[in-house]
Amino acid sequence: MKIHVRKPWIKVPPLALALVAALVLAGTAEAGVRVPGVDTSGYPEVRVTVLAPAGAQPRLWENDASVVGLRATNLGRAKTVALAVDRSHSMKGRALIDATAAARLFVGHKSKHDRIEVITFGSHAYAVTRFSESVTEADEALAGLSADRAVGTALWDAVVLAARRLSTQDQPGHVILLVTDGHDVSSTATYRDAVAAAHAAKASVYPVAIAGPDFTPGPLRDLAVETGGTYHQASSSSKLASIYKSIGRELSRTWELRYPTSARPGESLRLVATAPGAGRGTRTVALPALGAATAAPAGPALLPRSAYRSAFAPLAVAGAVAALILLACAFWFAARQGKWVTRRLAPHLGVVQRDVKERRRQGRRAVLGRISDSTEQAFSGVRHFRLLQRMISRADLPLRAAELLYIGLGVAILLGLFAAVAVSSMFITLIVMAFGFSTPILFVSFKAKARVKKFDNQLPDLLITMAASLKAGHSFRQGIQSVVDEGAEPAATEFKRVLTETRLGRPMDDALNEMSDRVGSKNLSFVITAVTIQRQIGGSLAGLFDMVAETVRQRQQFARKIRGLTAMGRMSAYVLIGLPFFIALAVTVMNPEYMAPLYNTSTGHELIVIGLAMMTFGTVILKKMVSFKG
Repeated sequence: MKIHVRKPWIKVPPLALALVAALVLAGTAEAGVRVPGVDTSGYPEVRVTVLAPAGAQPRLWENDASVVGLRATNLGRAKTVALAVDRSHSMKGRALIDATAAARLFVGHKSKHDRIEVITFGSHAYAVTRFSESVTEADEALAGLSADRAVGTALWDAVVLAARRLSTQDQPGHVILLVTDGHDVSSTATYRDAVAAAHAAKASVYPVAIAGPDFTPGPLRDLAVETGGTYHQASSSSKLASIYKSIGRELSRTWELRYPTSARPGESLRLVATAPGAGRGTRTVALPALGAATAAPAGPALLPRSAYRSAFAPLAVAGAVAALILLACAFWFAARQGKWVTRRLAPHLGVVQRDVKERRRQGRRAVLGRISDSTEQAFSGVRHFRLLQRMISRADLPLRAAELLYIGLGVAILLGLFAAVAVSSMFITLIVMAFGFSTPILFVSFKAKARVKKFDNQLPDLLITMAASLKAGHSFRQGIQSVVDEGAEPAATEFKRVLTETRLGRPMDDALNEMSDRVGSKNLSFVITAVTIQRQIGGSLAGLFDMVAETVRQRQQFARKIRGLTAMGRMSAYVLIGLPFFIALAVTVMNPEYMAPLYNTSTGHELIVIGLAMMTFGTVILKKMVSFKG
């Protein structure tokens, strides 16, 4: 029995087969493994840039041996990007519009963990935003770009600036995305400075070039090769969007491998990177020879270049520094000896000399006094300035209002400097400076309230003492003197001042009213008013003092009872006000990256301002609820 197999009737043309084969080969090349860059400037650490399929972590061999201590980072997951956009005069018009639009598209499609900073360069290079995971800040900065009016392109300065700012970031993947349409014109840095800065920051540079009449692609290609990036060129600015998309796809399959090499300086490294099912990529590089990194300075120098390579250069520098230190010590001891001899000879020569330090101290005091006097005169008509001076008087501090303001200003500047270094956020720095300025004023206010409270607690006993003195046949002035003799502060000081003013000719009623305003106690004001009326219409002051003392004591007992009943409400208010600050501080310490958008973006600043305003309003409401004015 014969079985006949029917042949297929579809014939595939040879051209289609060739096309399918080309597509398969192209996909394989796209998914293959390549090693575009190797950085050995951080020897013994070697940084290798590998292109591998997304999701497939590559493995690395060095001279046919698997490397030890390999650290792999996929730039598609989390990276820090410095987006440098050319805004020079040649970019004016359509080129800048297309460049910013494509850059905004790239920012909008970034990974949520990527940090982006926008840097612009024309005649000079500037950072217009900070590194942030927020898309809004970078998008707003790109939308507001305009062409530079001055002529010049600081291309290498922009690379150096981006690399320096990237070196402060803790994410392992560092990328510089550079968009330009020309060559460097106005940079103070050189091409080698840009490469060295990128190596120091462990950053890969991805130049995106817009071809033009003055465009020179050679240095940008070399920059991409030396830093492990990829060079891209667009025939016109309208092609930038597709280039940005291709860079995004390329970064998603870019791996940064770091490991400590066991090879010695000057040896060659044959690096092989592999990925499962994607083939292998090879690269051969030579490690820098020992001492090659210590090159002579490129610019002009005071000494010949051979002096910097000499083995005696460190000894010479150390000797020069030691000689300068010894010379400074000799001058200091000579000056001290001269002062000592002068002091010893002065009594025998009959010359009466004032101490130089004391004269300088008095001179500084005179200058500060004149500044304070000028400030007092300038703000003497301001109501809040007078209230501040009255608060200082109630606190019994040897200060003037102008001096307190200058102390607050000094504290604000000092804390602002620390905050600027530690936080690098202008908004937080301003908040810290406001807190520093208000701290001395709040301290004085606290002392004034404590002193008034202490005076109120002493007042019933003082009235009983004065009543007993009057019952013994003494005068009202002698009753006040008995309070002074008791020596209870702050009442003794205030009543002693009243007696001093009356001895100088001031009426007793005026001195007592002045004391009432100065102390600021409502109970004392009530007592002074009763005494003044009684002295004018006549009657028994001793009986009045006994009655007023009992009234003041009852008022104080009632106030303490009110405070006890409202203690729970006040504690609830303290907890509700302090809890947001405690939570913010705790989360910032535990996870600074989570809180970074709140501190470093304009939206975060707006949320902080709104939150503080709502908390202030809530504080006022809670204070009204738990306060009682009797």
